[in-house]
Amino acid sequence: MEVEGKIIVAGEPRGGVSKAGNNWKVQEYVLETIEQYPKKIAFEVFGEDKIKQFNIQVGESLKVSFDIDARQWQDRWFNSVRAWKVERVSAEAPTAAPIQSVTSFQQPPFAAAPAPAPTDFTRNDPADDLPF
Repeated sequence: MEVEGKIIVAGEPRGGVSKAGNNWKVQEYVLETIEQYPKKIAFEVFGEDKIKQFNIQVGESLKVSFDIDARQWQDRWFNSVRAWKVERVSAEAPTAAPIQSVTSFQQPPFAAAPAPAPTDFTRNDPADDLPF
């Protein structure tokens, strides 16, 4: 799954040692989508190498690809949203097309007619046939 938005929270990295004796590190972020009704998505980056590689900062606009998985713990289910790819979104404005020079002015094929005057509907007017 891929989502584009702006990073609004960067949590502190957490880490520990696995049962196998390996060190691990994870950092959580919150991304807010850029839509009419923005949504917030909490996701994590797992692994010290990925945390350094992505170098996510608050305020950045990113496109994040992540996997969603669920796991059960004590008869409850928890979702895991883990990023595997992060791309910076360019903040540059699109370049405008070059302006072409006009060599001659042409009249439009028809002239616009003036707008009709608004109808004056007063109370008890026979032209007003609406029942309310």
